[in-house]
Amino acid sequence: MYQSLKPALIGAAALLAAVVPAAAQEIAAVKDGIHVIMGKGGNIGVSSGPDGVFMIDDQFAPATEAILGKIKSVTDQPVRFLLNTHHHRDHTGGNENLGKAGVLIFAHDNVRARLLATDAPASSLPVVTFNDTTTFNMNGQTIHVFHTQAAHTDGDAMIQFREANVIHMGDTFFNGFYPFIDSKSGGSVEGVFAAIDKVLSLADANTVIIPGHGPIGDRDDLMAYRDMLTKAKSSITPLIADGKSVEDIVVAKPTAEFDAGWGGGFLNPERFIRVMHAALTK
Repeated sequence: MYQSLKPALIGAAALLAAVVPAAAQEIAAVKDGIHVIMGKGGNIGVSSGPDGVFMIDDQFAPATEAILGKIKSVTDQPVRFLLNTHHHRDHTGGNENLGKAGVLIFAHDNVRARLLATDAPASSLPVVTFNDTTTFNMNGQTIHVFHTQAAHTDGDAMIQFREANVIHMGDTFFNGFYPFIDSKSGGSVEGVFAAIDKVLSLADANTVIIPGHGPIGDRDDLMAYRDMLTKAKSSITPLIADGKSVEDIVVAKPTAEFDAGWGGGFLNPERFIRVMHAALTK
């Protein structure tokens, strides 16, 4: 059945590539040997130490050399494991390069299935997949990986570094701007809320929360994101119930109160309304 979804997957990847601005790769320290690499594409998590490098996502293929250069600036240990938070190309585009280099790739079952639907090269595919949770024990960290259903996509994974009190949420969290919910790939608004609430239940005032896109955040940032999504849904849902078309809803500007603060990044207000409409009417 995934073969029929190929055009949608390609379209989603093109949208993601088009709306994320080009940027140089920058690495920032979080704590306890954990760093974040930001650039064009999803935020990359890096845990380094005597056991090697555990890497979360890898942006686009042309960025691989620069990304590895940033990792080498903080450790001389090799990249051993790569965990994909979901299948979109701005998070998996470097898989082929890293797979060919011998890095072992992990992901949720649905990530491998969706990459297979795009005729992805064998070296780019996750070698180890899981359907619920998996745990890595390295660099003094218990790295707990867990699946959240039907959120940004149907294959999302979030990663908790328990000892460091750091959580990488992938694209279930866009910090500071409107999110993309890929309903064509099994995503849903309610699933995003469930993912947010799961992390809120795990986080305290000292938890560092790494979003899929946007600056490093904390529990307060995630609560602000949830509040915005709650109010946006509450503004859009009645218009859908009244039978308004998506064009009518765009004109009505139901998210106007948030547009200045949240609409200047990944998705502009019109695109966000269209994304929400698609997810809420799926």
